[in-house]
Amino acid sequence: MDQADIPALLSRLASPEDAARKMAVFKLQSSINDPSFADVFISSGGLVILRRLIMSSGGNTLAYALQSLTRLLEVDMGWDIFEGPTASELVERVVELIVTNPLVNILRGAMSILVALVGHSQSSGPEPPSRDQGAAAFGFRALKPAVAVYPQFFDVVVQQLNSADHALCANALMLVNALIRDSLSNKSVMASGTGKAAGEEWPKLMKRLQDLGLIRAVYKLMQGTGLQDLAHPAMEFQNLTKVIIRKWRDVRVDLERPEHRRSLKSLHLSSAPDRSTTNGHVREGSGDTTATRQDRKHSPEKWRRLGFETESPAQDFDVAGYLGLMDLTDYVRKHEDRFQKLLLEQASRPMHERCPVARASLAVTMMLYEHFDVDKADVEDTKGYQGVETKDYDRVFRPLLLQWPRLHSAGLHSFFRIWKATGAVAEDFDKVAELVRILIERVAGQCPRTCDIAEVEDDLLEYDVARLRELQMDLLEMSFEETWGKHLHQVRDVLKQEALQFVKEQRVRCLLQGAWFHRPASQRDETGENKPWRFAKLSHNRRFLHYTDFEEQMAQDPGLNSLSEKIDLTTISSVVSNVSASNDDSKTTASGATIQNLAGGAEKSTTKITIYSFVSPADGAAGGDAKEQPILSLWPTSHSVASEWLDGMLMILNQAPITAETSKLVNLVCGYGLKIRLLNVRMDEVPLGGGIVPSREGLDEDYFYEV
Repeated sequence: MDQADIPALLSRLASPEDAARKMAVFKLQSSINDPSFADVFISSGGLVILRRLIMSSGGNTLAYALQSLTRLLEVDMGWDIFEGPTASELVERVVELIVTNPLVNILRGAMSILVALVGHSQSSGPEPPSRDQGAAAFGFRALKPAVAVYPQFFDVVVQQLNSADHALCANALMLVNALIRDSLSNKSVMASGTGKAAGEEWPKLMKRLQDLGLIRAVYKLMQGTGLQDLAHPAMEFQNLTKVIIRKWRDVRVDLERPEHRRSLKSLHLSSAPDRSTTNGHVREGSGDTTATRQDRKHSPEKWRRLGFETESPAQDFDVAGYLGLMDLTDYVRKHEDRFQKLLLEQASRPMHERCPVARASLAVTMMLYEHFDVDKADVEDTKGYQGVETKDYDRVFRPLLLQWPRLHSAGLHSFFRIWKATGAVAEDFDKVAELVRILIERVAGQCPRTCDIAEVEDDLLEYDVARLRELQMDLLEMSFEETWGKHLHQVRDVLKQEALQFVKEQRVRCLLQGAWFHRPASQRDETGENKPWRFAKLSHNRRFLHYTDFEEQMAQDPGLNSLSEKIDLTTISSVVSNVSASNDDSKTTASGATIQNLAGGAEKSTTKITIYSFVSPADGAAGGDAKEQPILSLWPTSHSVASEWLDGMLMILNQAPITAETSKLVNLVCGYGLKIRLLNVRMDEVPLGGGIVPSREGLDEDYFYEV
């Protein structure tokens, strides 16, 4: 619309005919966000007419008028409409529309105006302590008189978060954000003065909003499918939540403050002090009341019994602040019976075996604090946040932040469970805390955005401790890999060689011990012998492989003197594993052999190890080359025996093992060696000569050495 048309537009806006006003204000909303047009409109007295429309019209005319004022404020113009003695009436009118009007298009515009009005105090700097009567009021200060007239205002705003209209829902959330941000940044209220009113505005506002179901409503929005329409205000609310959590942590626990004393007193009373232990015996509350009160008053373990490190509990909150006290009191209030039973159970144990409940609660609080990166949030960063351009909402949004109390309780229960499962004592506290931290990172950190808090609670309480320890070692190895990658590869190479030597010795010892092998009937028929069993054993000097066939398996393994046949290991050319089946005969050399036990009977499927040697040609074949021929066949009775003997023969011939079972054993030994080094278990920390020398009293000469 051209600026020359503004006088005619103003005339139609002031027309007594509703249809003319409606058409004029409809055109106004599409042009007023042009600063040059808005400037002429304001200088021509347009604000007075626009205010009159908002105060007196209804239906679409009112909706268009509210939208026009919203767009005017978006270009940072028209703030004069909130000045003068009638400003409070306009604000009250907008609040009234939110509380009483059911039309969505009117509610959207009204809330947008209040968002701009409340947020303008932060963009325009701190307000002066004293104001002229005609000066404009912004921030929540501007809304207070109207909210006093319509006390259901907050309730209605929170209810709109459940609206099916996403635009209205977004406007309601932006209004909530503006109110919270204003309460956090209002210098006159939040100044660090000595007055009792300092710092009390935002806690009262947050408690009021939470009691109305704000957290539950936003949590549902963050998990919903329509998040793309609410991304900006939802992310702003998430960051504001972090700011509030950080401010709670910054509040120092002070016994001079009544609410802090009440919280600590409630902890003590909820612990059932009248059933505390005296000299190792549980004392019930039905006894002498006077004595019980004196025991309670003078008990040297009044607070240590609850898991505090000292009898001055305020000192224990130096790190977690009032946030830690809030989490602990909330847990005790919701799980009072479990809390009392836990304390009674702990009281029956020695002090060093007890799980310190309060200390564990504070540790879980700080785990969550670090998990959600609360320290990185800043109230100024939330203004005009434009970081939600990505569609990766699962990465950006963390709805579990809004379930902090339930997440804290589940983490604390996990702490108790791991403490009990690992048999931890007082000096193991940090180790258990590290496991719980990894558990929270694993479960809460990897769950999708739509995952319900109940599922997270179940996963935290059911996660296997053994798997958790494996995860801890994997993370430890990864951290070392990042920091000491080159050195870690060198350590792995050394450990691999050590593991190979260890496994080689184990396999060779199996050969030294000897084993029985079952000869199939086909082999017996060829020789005409009825000797189904063959026993093989390596000589002590590891130079010869002895063997003999027997009619039956003996109860005690035969010695080397009973084995009439032998093979010089230096004459062996190769060792081959033969896996035969009914329709599949294959011979695999040592460079690629595999061990298999196929399903079926012994005659249909056998595992065979064949030893080859170069045999000189017959005397009559002059000039012939030596030919490789089989000199011994072994049929292992199990997969383990096959792996031990095949790889044992290969390794004693200085060849690489090839079976999966041996490879698994090598990796297991190597892995344990690496984990021991990562855990920094060093033998040089053991003091030389520090052990206790055993007494020789009662010893005689009846002893022997096992070789």
